Amino acid sequence: MSRRRYTAVLLAVAALALPGCVSRQHGAGPASAPAPVPLSELADLTLNVGDQKSVGTEAMLRAAGALNGLPYKVSFSTFSSGPPMVEAATAGKIDFSITGDTPPIFGAVANARIKVVSAYDGGGPGDQILVHNDSAIQSVADLRGKTIALAKGSSAHANVLDQLDKVGLKPDDVHLVFLQPADALSGFRNGQVDAWAVWDPYTAQAEQQLPVRGLVARKHKYSFGIASNQALTDPKRNTALADLVARYAKAAVWAREHPQEWAAQYAQSAGIDASVAAVAQGRTLRQPIPLDDTVVAAEQHLTELLASSGQIQSAPQFVNWVDRRFDNAPESR
Repeated sequence: MSRRRYTAVLLAVAALALPGCVSRQHGAGPASAPAPVPLSELADLTLNVGDQKSVGTEAMLRAAGALNGLPYKVSFSTFSSGPPMVEAATAGKIDFSITGDTPPIFGAVANARIKVVSAYDGGGPGDQILVHNDSAIQSVADLRGKTIALAKGSSAHANVLDQLDKVGLKPDDVHLVFLQPADALSGFRNGQVDAWAVWDPYTAQAEQQLPVRGLVARKHKYSFGIASNQALTDPKRNTALADLVARYAKAAVWAREHPQEWAAQYAQSAGIDASVAAVAQGRTLRQPIPLDDTVVAAEQHLTELLASSGQIQSAPQFVNWVDRRFDNAPESR
């Protein structure tokens, strides 16, 4: 299968944010796909899609012309990070969103009513642990006893745990402060925290606007498209989802092949400087990949790391939140 073929994988997010009353029967295991509906019958349908400033789902689709001639309507909602999008999908408030690799795991722990339906590669170098230029912290080992700001259940959370593990540190050896990017930036700027773990474009913004340096960057990172169980069991929404995921895959390829045009469009959409957008999208551009055993195994490894470090209660089987029904999507060119 071509690595340009859009495919499927992910879980969902928000361990503490999701209601504890969600039962496992709603989350685990793939559901039967309903029969497809002709696209000509979707004129009365509105697909609800979650978006993030860091992802730019709507911006990329529009920049690539992928929303032209839609046989259905799309309504976009913006979220600060992945965990709230998983929560919204579980509640049926959104049908689809693209998020990092950690939110789905927290969602699986909370038995979120979602499935991973597409996978994307890229974005690791944009996930960094930042410190001030004049900080005495010179390595990850120097973080012992220090305060690190990060968004709980985000890809930054996974990055911190992974980097700590590599040098023999545990989460208890540092002080993790769970903050969304805007609040974390304020605390970091004011010296209330020693380090800030975050992702692009926030990383690129901080690098250009503050006296900071990257302590360590993540080498590799997957992103995932998640869909609500509710949408996947509805014939019309399921058909629209298949179409939208294919359109996004093609838009991602367009963005890779038109980096300057995409960076300019992304800067305008996200409200950031063009120079910041160019850096962020130069290293954080998500490309569609197949959902294969390698991807699932990588997520399972991350799940077990989260469990062994005490960040989640147990390690669920990631594959139970994967639905491959969109694997046979057309090639993205």
